[in-house]
Amino acid sequence: MSSKAALVTGANGFLGARLVRRLVLRGENVKALVRAGSDLRELADLPTDQVRIAVGDVRMCDRVFAALSGCDRLYHVAATFSIDERRRDEILADAVVGTTATLEAARRKGVEKIVLTSSVGTLGATRSPDEILDESSGQLPAEMTSYVEAKVEAEKRALEAAASGLPVTIVNPAIMIGPGDFRPTPSGSQIVNYLGFSPSFRVPIPPGGFSYANVDDVADGHIAAMERGRIGERYILGGENLTNRQLIQLLADITGLAEPGDDMTRSKANFVAFLADLYARYSGEPPLLTKKLVGSYFERYVFVSSAKAQRELGYSSRPARESLISACRWFLDNGFVSKQAARRARLELQPG
Repeated sequence: MSSKAALVTGANGFLGARLVRRLVLRGENVKALVRAGSDLRELADLPTDQVRIAVGDVRMCDRVFAALSGCDRLYHVAATFSIDERRRDEILADAVVGTTATLEAARRKGVEKIVLTSSVGTLGATRSPDEILDESSGQLPAEMTSYVEAKVEAEKRALEAAASGLPVTIVNPAIMIGPGDFRPTPSGSQIVNYLGFSPSFRVPIPPGGFSYANVDDVADGHIAAMERGRIGERYILGGENLTNRQLIQLLADITGLAEPGDDMTRSKANFVAFLADLYARYSGEPPLLTKKLVGSYFERYVFVSSAKAQRELGYSSRPARESLISACRWFLDNGFVSKQAARRARLELQPG
């Protein structure tokens, strides 16, 4: 094992913080790159002899170059994970400018290996749950969310850098769930929203589905990609493929809360997105649904195969039920749901 450290950008985010923890558990030294004023609660209890905090912006090459001092490996995780289209400029700048600047800093520094975090969103979506996406897929919808567009452009920069000799490997995580989602992410917000439902409520279901992976499994997949991933290759870090109805049914089975209801029509989904946007503008909170999400994923499936990562990296993922239990328990334990709503959840999810 190298005596030098690994630099993790976006180290205070959901995935970044879990990756730092997994590296620490392996006895590795880590430098955590965060922006000034970042919330560091998920890093606060880590040993200071293994983890050092570096402050800087990934969009500034010189700051990343300085942070790479003493580091021979780079995990570029930093991104603005948001479905709020009002943040489009920020989302694109962090992904495209940030990736370009970070890779240039790594080139100047001469790091041994770079793992870049992308998304299964860059693989597109299908009309049938029987069509499984792999690393060769890429039929993107005409209307992409800003987040997916940003990841597509960041991947292009990374593949160009790899073709020019930079040692870059790309990983494409599925939707991540699990403990430690303290902001929370858009997917975590959906779970928090569900935990507030009454058991008598019936959740309307938009047709479609996604792949769900445990955040710690994805973090371990990053480490495996650093050790065994081939340069210029993409690796899907997926999990269990679930229709939207199957996801809600799993949550209902776990918590004893709201069961799935009727299928949503496209017009109803667009109306819900309109209301979500109005509420977001009034409350200042991020929307739970947007018209672009409806346009991209209504009656669409992002079902993926992790066969390549399993074969080449030794990647594995646990069942979605286990990940959802840990995510629900973490949100309940950390006050993301009102006490009244939390009391309605099944006993196995209660604190202690």
